[in-house]
Amino acid sequence: MRTKSALLVLVVALAGSWGIASAQPAIDAPPPAPVQAPLPATALLTLTTIPSGWSERVDLRPMLQIYADGRAVHQPDAATPTRAADVSPQRLTGTISTDVLTAALAETRALAALDLGMPSDDDQGLQIIDLMPAPPDQDVHVLMYAPEATQGLTTDQQDNRKRFTDLYRKLLDAFSQDH
Repeated sequence: MRTKSALLVLVVALAGSWGIASAQPAIDAPPPAPVQAPLPATALLTLTTIPSGWSERVDLRPMLQIYADGRAVHQPDAATPTRAADVSPQRLTGTISTDVLTAALAETRALAALDLGMPSDDDQGLQIIDLMPAPPDQDVHVLMYAPEATQGLTTDQQDNRKRFTDLYRKLLDAFSQDH
């Protein structure tokens, strides 16, 4: 009985010392990575390109999704014709600065009131900027048909289309990828 008691005391002592040793913080251990909240289901601002000839493709994805807190998801090859329909686009996470996002929201609302014209060319692609704030009754959807077309458009329509293109490009260029 004494042998069993002595073994029990030894096992408890060893187990206790292992617990103490394992509870010690590691020296030079990196700090834990910050935990980010998951992205909301709906982005605040979404940029989508439908290239010419894509009317039959069912794998359309947004080029850029920007959330209210500035976090963003960029899919640079979402509208690349060489990407097979059964291959998901590359998905990069990052941010858009607050000042760029704030200016983009105002410019998107302004663009919604402008005439971008309707070119006579059929199936020449489409670019879309969707603004979807929390109250859904304030959604703004700006569509520019045949982004490269100029024939049959007035000077004002061409200027408005340039504003659209400039905003689209500015948002794509403002994306800063996480490292």
